[in-house]
Amino acid sequence: MPPVRSGRGISDEWGRGRPGCRVTQSVELLLDAASEAAVLAEWDRLAEASLPTERRVDPSPTHRPHVTLWAGAQVAAEVDAALPALVGGLALPLRLGALLVFGPRRGRLVVVRQVVVSAALLALQARVAAACGVEDDSHFAPGRWTPHVTLARRVPVEELGAVVQALGEVDDLETVVGACRRWDGDAKVAWTLAPPGP
Repeated sequence: MPPVRSGRGISDEWGRGRPGCRVTQSVELLLDAASEAAVLAEWDRLAEASLPTERRVDPSPTHRPHVTLWAGAQVAAEVDAALPALVGGLALPLRLGALLVFGPRRGRLVVVRQVVVSAALLALQARVAAACGVEDDSHFAPGRWTPHVTLARRVPVEELGAVVQALGEVDDLETVVGACRRWDGDAKVAWTLAPPGP
């Protein structure tokens, strides 16, 4: 798939990479259409309540709910060339579970949907992280990864209750991941990682 240009950027948040590093590159799983729509509706509920949300006033085509397998400062050209064969052609079942809260950091929280881990998901993330490279203190190092889908960043501690109330009952979402993408925050482009042709 041709790269899609976007103004989306990656900040150094919980689960985004090594603490303190400039994070501009990532490998991400996308949800199926029904689960993506459900998460987008949760973004909308927060926006309608005038609370922090991942929804954007002018969203770009690449600003979508996702699960980050790896994020960091750079990806070597040979790794980019190998990634399609490593992750392409996925049909991986996922279950989005309860709300989780990361933080606080500087008085702010990140509110996310838990992604229930499975052996297949952990194995995929480990392969991607090993290929892209991780430091021992990275959020993507073995035993340190917390899979999630972000609902809201930079939530003031005093607004957490309002966020939970606005979201209401959060039911588990069953999804099948059929796509994995690369995001290049330096070039502001994203592309789908597909399996190599015959």
